[in-house]
Amino acid sequence: MSDRELGIYLNDHLTGATGGVALARRAAANATDDEREAMWIEVGNEVAEDRETLIRVRNLIGAKPNHLKYAVAWTAEKLGRMKLNGYLLRRSDLGEFLELEMLVTGVTGKLSLWKALARLDDPRLRELDFDQLVERTEAQRQRLEQFRIGLVPAALG
Repeated sequence: MSDRELGIYLNDHLTGATGGVALARRAAANATDDEREAMWIEVGNEVAEDRETLIRVRNLIGAKPNHLKYAVAWTAEKLGRMKLNGYLLRRSDLGEFLELEMLVTGVTGKLSLWKALARLDDPRLRELDFDQLVERTEAQRQRLEQFRIGLVPAALG
């Protein structure tokens, strides 16, 4: 991967992370269960930390930020609020279920990112512990998936 391509790749993942942080924070505020609310807060904080790590990676390789992509992600997350659950103004288990699915998908993409960056073995990135990042991301995915599967009867049944 050239630095240009790597920069594009990182900015794409930063775009996803921007949307993921917004989604997790909104989901925490709209959670229909105290345990899920706590999980959303915890995962949201971790995704925000991972986003900061991605910014660090982007800076280490000298890529420029793509603010337009980040703004698109932020806007898309806001637009996604309009009808996730089939209701305009009401919270529902279906809406939370769909939010969980979206974040599971995003976290799975982030897992692929960490593995790809580790495989690069770029000397500029050697200060990062990709094994730890992969482990933490797998734990995030498992936690989200546990709540997603647990919500199936209420959301779809």
